Amino acid sequence: MTDQLSFDAAAALSSRPLLAGLEQKVAPEHTALVVIDVQNDFCAPGGMMDREGSDLTAVQEMAQALPRLVDEARRAGVLVVFVRNVYNTEPNRYLSDVWLEQAARRRKGSYTVSAVCAPDSWEGDFYGEARPVQGDPVVTKHRFSSFYNTDLETVLRARSIRTVVLAGVASNVCVETTAREAFVRDYYVVFLSDGTATYDRSAHEATLRVIDQFFGQVASIDQVIGCWTPRRRERATVEDAYAHNPS
Repeated sequence: MTDQLSFDAAAALSSRPLLAGLEQKVAPEHTALVVIDVQNDFCAPGGMMDREGSDLTAVQEMAQALPRLVDEARRAGVLVVFVRNVYNTEPNRYLSDVWLEQAARRRKGSYTVSAVCAPDSWEGDFYGEARPVQGDPVVTKHRFSSFYNTDLETVLRARSIRTVVLAGVASNVCVETTAREAFVRDYYVVFLSDGTATYDRSAHEATLRVIDQFFGQVASIDQVIGCWTPRRRERATVEDAYAHNPS
């Protein structure tokens, strides 16, 4: 069976036009770039993952690539959403017995002996140069999924978003969990191969394979920006014309 035959059958079954191909999926008018958990505890020397002994190389390289991605998204008119964790509080408000038991077994004192992403802490602050600016929604979460008990879906539905482009850390934990939930909530998922990262290359590659087969399309930062660049030029032309002739 050819891909075209499958797409034709899918289009006939769908209640609205399919977004077929990367360019259609990431069109700025219905796309949000969701930047997940790029915080000091997960990316910076002295943060949680560094204290646990993880190799930060990949996540720091990813973080260095994000400012260009975020800038291009804003220029193209793409909604940019930042997601951050708040886990430990005093007194404890968010960490259940299940979470704490898992942490006690596997996390080398994180969440139990050492706080993780506490409110207003350096550990919970955004890492690197990709940061929210005025007008960017900032979603706070307390679990791996960016949707679970947050207002992310309200933000997306209010803007008629159909596609989420996912960036951030860790690709095989919070970003993957968000991708899976986005898909089952009927969003197109574009998962950035070099705009996401984790602490083990094989785990990252495994996530990319799973996402590509079951939950979304894997693409590079350059591929996505390449789809946005013509739209950005069109937008700039329209804005320039309006500035010279506002009537």
